[in-house]
Amino acid sequence: MITMNEIVRDGHPVLRQKAEAVKLPLSENDKNTMNSLLEYIQNSQDPDIAEKHQLRPGIGLAAPQINISKQIFALQLVDSNDREYSFSIANPKIISHSVDKTYLTSGEGCLSVDENIPGYVVRYARVTIRGIDIDGNEVKYRLKGLAAVAAQHEIDHLNGIMFYDHINQEDPFKEPDDAEPLER
Repeated sequence: MITMNEIVRDGHPVLRQKAEAVKLPLSENDKNTMNSLLEYIQNSQDPDIAEKHQLRPGIGLAAPQINISKQIFALQLVDSNDREYSFSIANPKIISHSVDKTYLTSGEGCLSVDENIPGYVVRYARVTIRGIDIDGNEVKYRLKGLAAVAAQHEIDHLNGIMFYDHINQEDPFKEPDDAEPLER
């Protein structure tokens, strides 16, 4: 079971590397990574398990965050329309995105970043991603709102990009003209 001890923190070199594509068919190690990432997110959202193991709650986790430089991430969340997402994906690619943009009014956080870094992170409001599920099948997800934001955050991890790289350094809370606010 992954705990906060296995999650690397800001400043670790793996967080700035471009992760390697996962070779197919999936190895047992890669399947284990996919399961472990999703299990952490699920455990972190369970108040009893989170308290017992001192897990910070999260909605997404990428393999580089546990010092595995591979293109894998997991998401689990319920969006504003009560749609639940719970999946782990390898080799995810954004294959299309909206022109519309959005940002979380509360800002973004990250399990690898211990301090609060305030500011708006502008993302596409809708994305379609394609990748490989744990059974080796190609999957496609059409995501919007919080799910789209979270997927883009995790895909950034696979490219060595941190959420705060997107924040306007001169004016972190400057409301973007071309983006709709998203409450969380």
